[in-house]
Amino acid sequence: MTVKIKQDYSACIGCGACVSVCPDNWKFQGEKPKPIKTEVKEVGCNKQAADVCPVQCITIEE
Repeated sequence: MTVKIKQDYSACIGCGACVSVCPDNWKFQGEKPKPIKTEVKEVGCNKQAADVCPVQCITIEE
């Protein structure tokens, strides 16, 4: 099963919470973080990244 990670980049405020909880798949690219991979085999810490996002701009589709 593949999990898709989507981010509304325009809604992102660049706080870096996703990078803090999931540094394996999130990194800053410029002023805002982005996922390194948008399709992964396991949701892993990306679920935590979505949960801690203060503007809820990250969604996980299984």
